[in-house]
Amino acid sequence: MTEPARRPSDSAVEMNELVLPVHTNALGTIFGGQVMAWIDVCAAMAAMRHARTQCVTASMDALDFIAPIRVGHLVNLRAMVNFVGRTSMEVGVRVESEDPLTGVRVHAASSYLTFVAIDPAGAPKAVPPLTLSTTTERLRYEEARARREQRLALVAERSRLHRAHHGGGEPGEEPGPS
Repeated sequence: MTEPARRPSDSAVEMNELVLPVHTNALGTIFGGQVMAWIDVCAAMAAMRHARTQCVTASMDALDFIAPIRVGHLVNLRAMVNFVGRTSMEVGVRVESEDPLTGVRVHAASSYLTFVAIDPAGAPKAVPPLTLSTTTERLRYEEARARREQRLALVAERSRLHRAHHGGGEPGEEPGPS
């Protein structure tokens, strides 16, 4: 049975964290891996909220750090599903850093992640379609579709290069005699 379409806002998640000394390097700024972990958790919640099933991270596009996040700052992460395929979804995440003493918020990082919905046996599962009702939602959807096409082209190119390098054999196998 196909589930009814959902709006992008139905998947929206907002998550807040406090940057503690354990999250930072010797300069007092957050470890990039910590930001990545928080982004992954926030995005996974949005994906699960849309699909209403377990979801696994398939990829994370380039993570762009725009501004430093300092010890003692509050971190606000907002995630939402931008695009759905048959079993996969793109989730966009925006990260802001807030100085709690001044209230000033700064856009600190952004990323796009792809998730695959899975059934209880771990097999890919179809996800509900998106209902787009605003200009912004339609724009995000079209931009996400273009990113998806770029990701798929990159995967195909990597596969082609791998086959060429390895002579069509299994990964890690040496090419056959020439």
